[in-house]
Amino acid sequence: MTAWNADTEAAASESGSVTVVEGSSFCISSGGGDISSDGGTNGAFFQDTRIISHWVLRVNGSLREPLAAQRPRPFEATFVGRAKWPDGRFDSPLVVRQVRHIGPGLQDDITLENYSAEPVDCDVELLIDADQADLFDVKGGRASRTAESSRTVGDGQLVIESAHNGQRRGTAIRARGAVVSTDGLRFRATIPARGKWATSVIVVPLVNGQAPDEPFNEGGLPHHREGALRHRHWEQNVPRITVTDSNLQAVLNRSESDLGSLRIFDEHHPERAAVAAGAPWFMALFGRDSILSSYMCLLVDPKLAAGTLQTLAGLQGTKVDLDSEEEPGRLPHEVRLGVTAGAALGGTAYYGTADATPLFAALIGELSRWGLSRDIIEPLLPHADRALDWIEQYGDRDGDGFVEYARPNDHGLINQGWKDSWDGINFADGTMAEAPIALCEVQAYVYSAYIGRSLLARWSGDSALEQHWAERAAEVKAAFNEKFWLPEKGYFAVALDKDKRPVDACASNMGHCLWLGIVDEDKAPSVVEHLMSPQMFTGWGIRTLASDMGAYNPVSYHNGSVWPHDSALVATGMMRYGFVEEARRLALGLIEAAEHFDGRLPELFCGFDRGEFPGPVPYPTACSPQAWAAAAPVQLARILLRFDPDFTRNVVHLAPILPEALGEFSAENVLLDTSRVTIRAHGTEGSLEGLPPGLKLLGEPRPPLDSLLDDFGDVHPGS
Repeated sequence: MTAWNADTEAAASESGSVTVVEGSSFCISSGGGDISSDGGTNGAFFQDTRIISHWVLRVNGSLREPLAAQRPRPFEATFVGRAKWPDGRFDSPLVVRQVRHIGPGLQDDITLENYSAEPVDCDVELLIDADQADLFDVKGGRASRTAESSRTVGDGQLVIESAHNGQRRGTAIRARGAVVSTDGLRFRATIPARGKWATSVIVVPLVNGQAPDEPFNEGGLPHHREGALRHRHWEQNVPRITVTDSNLQAVLNRSESDLGSLRIFDEHHPERAAVAAGAPWFMALFGRDSILSSYMCLLVDPKLAAGTLQTLAGLQGTKVDLDSEEEPGRLPHEVRLGVTAGAALGGTAYYGTADATPLFAALIGELSRWGLSRDIIEPLLPHADRALDWIEQYGDRDGDGFVEYARPNDHGLINQGWKDSWDGINFADGTMAEAPIALCEVQAYVYSAYIGRSLLARWSGDSALEQHWAERAAEVKAAFNEKFWLPEKGYFAVALDKDKRPVDACASNMGHCLWLGIVDEDKAPSVVEHLMSPQMFTGWGIRTLASDMGAYNPVSYHNGSVWPHDSALVATGMMRYGFVEEARRLALGLIEAAEHFDGRLPELFCGFDRGEFPGPVPYPTACSPQAWAAAAPVQLARILLRFDPDFTRNVVHLAPILPEALGEFSAENVLLDTSRVTIRAHGTEGSLEGLPPGLKLLGEPRPPLDSLLDDFGDVHPGS
């Protein structure tokens, strides 16, 4: 089984394809609306299974001539085309409009409009197939029809089912007025002069013969569905951002919309929203991706981070399982619902990640500072403590004080940090590092988890626990700066390998160490200098690997490309250490890059220098929209505002350093605790309206979190 060890990249989609998404369901079609897999990746997917693999509409025996494809909402697309007239004439007055909705299945509303002065009889056929292929197999190009498949016609519908690994997955297709056959649906339509004919095709997925709750039906309007209502509620409640700079305005508007479309909901707790990693192939809960994405979009909706943590807490490991890599206290890497994942792992969650667990504990601390109530934070504290237990009992495999990873099987991920491609961690000469591997940024995440837990203990009045975790943070920071620092190079090793040798590549990972404050003050200037060097900074963003390294390739996934979320966290780190101009330059580069992608930053783009091409070069299989790429502009706005609420200290920091070129900035309806506030800024001036009672506004940046621990006893973890 190769599901979890498959190439971690998104699969390629055909040029001009259209993707609609709602929750974990999505559909990829051609620009004309048809779906033809032919060994490719197009299709409609529900619970990680392809419920439609072929969907071709013919009018009068011919395909439509595509005219337009529009996606007014993430879950809806409209396709407009011209149909062939029965006599074969080219300049046909027959227009086909196809409105598609995705959700717990699929609904296609098809309308034929006759613009001529004479009525016309039309033959309409919809050819359909559903291979019930698992998403992993489709993405990896391994999809094939199982021998245990059936096609039956009855009760006015076509049912296509397949048996796979002890489960039956199926698709039921129907439409009023259709003649149903094993090939699909057919209609004989008479369209009056200057009149219309319409039908609705309903697709209902089946799992062991059962339909989902509230599937599409002829009596319900698609825009009244729960998913559509949730998105409308999201749009009404997110902050209303206004910026003089039209590009940044468009980028932030797109980010808010995309983040809303990437939410997924727990069926047992429908009030909880978590963020999926990205469309279309990663519409699932991911530990690291979902945590980092929800952290970066706190300015938009802190409840998304709460829902992500609550959902992950319910999946926290309880036992040792070598297949799934589950361990007590460990948080999952990825959760899937397809039959391949479940059969291979005995469940739906895979735990092979070194970073989700410390990030989970760290984010709980951040939410307490943001003002989320004790009713949310306190039930998560036992899960935070179990995560910290995992760090020390399982994450640190050899007792050297660092968390490392090494898969215990032959189907898990080889690399288990955010650069999880098989060749993502290498030495300066290009030689790949061998596991067990201790990544530099993972140690920073651990440090942040310890700091966060110490401050949470102070919040709850447990001084002994506060001092314990403050001391552990100090120990990790001291050991990190000793073992990972490369004095002859002036930067941090990306990792330690199986022999505890520093992996000496110059990589972006050390920027995450700046973000979380584990870097000693005296080393930060050299780190920033390397990150902003021509070898690392393209002018659009930070390369994942410096251009003078042996494994550098600007068109690779992790060895020289630019990932917007990575660069946004690097910029956050620079700002935290006071490198304001460097952080602003990096932030502006990313914002300007977004303009070349129609306002939507992709998962990644190629690492060519800004002077080589007029704009950033797209990476061919990048996910878009993708959660942490969508959240990156929100995080950039936050660091340019230097906006940091800290309810545990009863203060809110607001110290803007907005570039003059961006002009005026305002964000109305920002959620702080239960209050809605308005942030206004221009240049270095800022104000906050609607400040909750008991909070003090400070016009200065937030101090490093570890410096707050210096107020307690004689604990001095560092700066």
